[in-house]
Amino acid sequence: MPQLPRRQLLKTVSLAALIPALPHFTRTSIAAGSEVSDPWKGLKVGVATYSLRELPIDEAIKGVQRVGLKYVSIKNVKNHVDVSHAVEERRRRVQMFREAGITPLSVGNVSMRQGEEEIRKAFEYARDINISTIVCAPSHEALPVLDRMVKEFDIRLAIHNHGPEDKGFFPSPYDVIRAVEKYDSRIGLCIDVGHTARAGVDPAESILKCRDRLYDVHMKDISAMGDRNTPIESGRGILDIQSILAALLEIKFQGHVGFEYEKDSKDPVPGLAESVGYTKGLLAGMK
Repeated sequence: MPQLPRRQLLKTVSLAALIPALPHFTRTSIAAGSEVSDPWKGLKVGVATYSLRELPIDEAIKGVQRVGLKYVSIKNVKNHVDVSHAVEERRRRVQMFREAGITPLSVGNVSMRQGEEEIRKAFEYARDINISTIVCAPSHEALPVLDRMVKEFDIRLAIHNHGPEDKGFFPSPYDVIRAVEKYDSRIGLCIDVGHTARAGVDPAESILKCRDRLYDVHMKDISAMGDRNTPIESGRGILDIQSILAALLEIKFQGHVGFEYEKDSKDPVPGLAESVGYTKGLLAGMK
């Protein structure tokens, strides 16, 4: 499925941007034979708040609203909602997202490499704020403990692959699948499409092959392959984002598809908005 030319894509995005300004617009035709409904075609597209990690929580929430998305995966940093916060503070902060019309679908990436006490605290953290999926980075040795914890808490784990530099852990989605296949099905994965490509794996193909245990996705673009992460605005890089979207649509993915925009950490919203607009335009052009 070929990528749309960038000029045509930006024209599509510009047209789509006019829609909210039309009064009482629901499913009205904007061109002969065309309708506008859900621009994300059923995908739960949102923001991994790691993208906004240096912003205080109220500014992070405004950033998500500014790019027009309604789902988040909350990064466990003190700026947002952290394991170190008291229970009532965790709940108050998560409620800020919900009152803003933003639904948290997961938390993380949470490290799980320091033993059972750390792992239990992570599960308690997710339980306390009523989140059903933890994106995490465990060690292989932690997997038997994770197996017990998902049964005790009934919370799913999405193990995040971190590319070729993550030697000894989980460079690609297939490393996750091979490691967890003998454990409870609530232990699955978060496919990071950038790290996956840098690990020498086709992100779209991995989505199709790992669908049964795929619980979260980190969307992004990169400017180069190799052992160094090179984040860039979506559409300016080298990933075949259209094929990734096609794979997610094919499996009718219902987990969080979160933009993880790692560039410009002090002022991420413009680049995040460009990434959102480009991706929305790609979907608009797909059958």
